[in-house]
Amino acid sequence: MSTRATANIGVIGLAVMGSNLARNLASRDGNTVAVYNRTHARTAELVAAHPEAGFVAAETVDDFVASLARPRTAIIMVQAGAGTDAVIEQLTERFEPGDIIVDGGNANFQDTIAREKRIAPTGIHFVGVGISGGEEGALKGPSIMPGGSAESYETLGPILSSIAAVADGEPCVTHVGTDGAGHFVKMIHNGIEYADMQLIGEAYDLLRTVGGLEPHAVADIFAHWNKGPLESYLIEITAEILRQVDPDTGRPFVDIVLDQAGSKGTGVWTVQNALDLGVPVGGIAEAVFARAVSARPAQRAAVRRLGAARPAQQVAGPDFAEDVAKALYASKVVAYAQGFDAVIAGADKYGWDIRKDHVARIWRGGCIIRARFLDRIAEAYTENPGITTLLEAPYFARAVTEGQDAWRRIVATAALSGVPVPGFSSALSYYDSLAADRLPAALVQGQRDFFGAHTYRRTDKEGTFHTLWSGDRGEVRVDAGSH
Repeated sequence: MSTRATANIGVIGLAVMGSNLARNLASRDGNTVAVYNRTHARTAELVAAHPEAGFVAAETVDDFVASLARPRTAIIMVQAGAGTDAVIEQLTERFEPGDIIVDGGNANFQDTIAREKRIAPTGIHFVGVGISGGEEGALKGPSIMPGGSAESYETLGPILSSIAAVADGEPCVTHVGTDGAGHFVKMIHNGIEYADMQLIGEAYDLLRTVGGLEPHAVADIFAHWNKGPLESYLIEITAEILRQVDPDTGRPFVDIVLDQAGSKGTGVWTVQNALDLGVPVGGIAEAVFARAVSARPAQRAAVRRLGAARPAQQVAGPDFAEDVAKALYASKVVAYAQGFDAVIAGADKYGWDIRKDHVARIWRGGCIIRARFLDRIAEAYTENPGITTLLEAPYFARAVTEGQDAWRRIVATAALSGVPVPGFSSALSYYDSLAADRLPAALVQGQRDFFGAHTYRRTDKEGTFHTLWSGDRGEVRVDAGSH
């Protein structure tokens, strides 16, 4: 075991993601990778399995630190929370000013902000980095969303660029912003991922339940969609999943999987933070809630036991699959638009200079939500960085307008058939809310003023007003700051 400072990058935490990331780093010219795991047997196993990587193995934290060349740069790939804090503390005690600690896990961006603030006085750089692409991405090339200081990125940027996925000749990595910006953008990415998966699930359910198709036939439709505007990683793998046959029963794989979906927190964090930011992300929220409903078997069974008559299935016409495709595309546009709205609001609140076009570009490869139309999103934000919503960008405005009739038919057919489509219907309602001349929010404001004197503004004059509901019903002008 060497303790000479020979490695330009180190990885702590050698579970599947950490091991694959270390192997990816080691496979790139110019990188020498130090590796350390709390349980040394895992380190020894990785080194033995991949002698070609030339890993610098460390048995202790001190050995690991000693093996790193200045500025020391270490990527932490351990479970978020207390485990991450413990490793950060170990490194902070041993690193020196100018060294770089990178958290590559799915950390809450608020934790990243707090950690960076705590570590900054030491002169050590703390960088939160979002890494998307799962196990395969970590090994072959992920989409990478680093935060942290511009100074730290001078060292870290070339290393991350060497291992990132490549789309149209560009590495899928960009310096997102300071402190927690990288983990914030990764959180939004995961929220969009929730929405995208839910919408695809609803499309499958409609094709099967209303369309009467077997999984292999639905797989063929998804494979066809993946050759057009809907092309994406999630559409691609959905076709593969639907073709899978369970070897034990001979039944379609999708039929033997329990219909209860789990989640790991980032989708929930997206919705919680969007609420704090005042940004409507209904598509993401409905996807989170749909998983929560699926995971309530007792409640689902109780309602089924009521024995209420279910509606008759509507008859699927010859263009049903095409209608589903248009509804899926329009709903996906809404989900991504809401996600980018949250990115913009977060950047405004936390002082991050986030380039939306750059974010769209680094999501084109390596990550779970990589899709053809991210090129269009990048183009929209490049042409008009201040665009108020993606839905007004000419390409997306045209796509949604052209698919609107099909979208409405699908949501209506689902409702009449008793097929739940919270993602499709939420997206359509959001679109209709933006497009409506008047919203019932006027009545809501009246209600708020009636019971809580919360005041309101008028359409015909400036100022803030309150009606004396308990008095003579006269109106008074008030100082908005007093309520």
